[in-house]
Amino acid sequence: MTSTYPATIAAGVERELVVRKSRFIARVEPVASVEEADAAIAAVRKRYWDARHNCTAMVTGLRGDQARSSDDGEPSGTAGIPMLEVLRRRDLTDVVAVVTRYFGGVKLGAGGLVRAYSTAVSDALDEARLVRRRELTQVRLDVPHADAGRFENLLRDWVQRSGATLGETTYGAHATLEVWAPADAVPRLRDEIASASGGTLAPAVGGTRIVDVAD
Repeated sequence: MTSTYPATIAAGVERELVVRKSRFIARVEPVASVEEADAAIAAVRKRYWDARHNCTAMVTGLRGDQARSSDDGEPSGTAGIPMLEVLRRRDLTDVVAVVTRYFGGVKLGAGGLVRAYSTAVSDALDEARLVRRRELTQVRLDVPHADAGRFENLLRDWVQRSGATLGETTYGAHATLEVWAPADAVPRLRDEIASASGGTLAPAVGGTRIVDVAD
């Protein structure tokens, strides 16, 4: 059975929301560790040093098993936790969210703050490109140099139909083509290669790894 993992995002996104004169500037970024998330938070705080609040939420770890949030001076539970819940609802990991608030002089109340902070993060994530994480199996195929182009085209077409991704091609005594594929798709790939080669070529199946596949 193939394991499923939370997704992440491909690149940072910033989005601004104005609620009753208060500006909420939301930034979401992909990070590889808690340390990277802390550095991203520090950069936003330096950039918006004059803001009253820079509230944060992060989820890290392959399975999203590490999480942290901060209200940064807002009433307890009105900023960081609602932001974190958005990341959890989207089933994301290795993401940090920072929402900077410039107070507009009108109090929003606890419910208004929860809505504003969660909406700011949601709006930013709506513009982010998702990166899915899948457990894929390595498949390597040695082919004569003269046939490399034909089999590269076959594999390129096959991965687009099969939820797989192309790996590296290396050249030695043979051209070695690489594919990372869902385990249950490997038998189909083996059959296509056998058909295309008249039964003379067979792929070698290797180990598995977690591969990022952009939407």
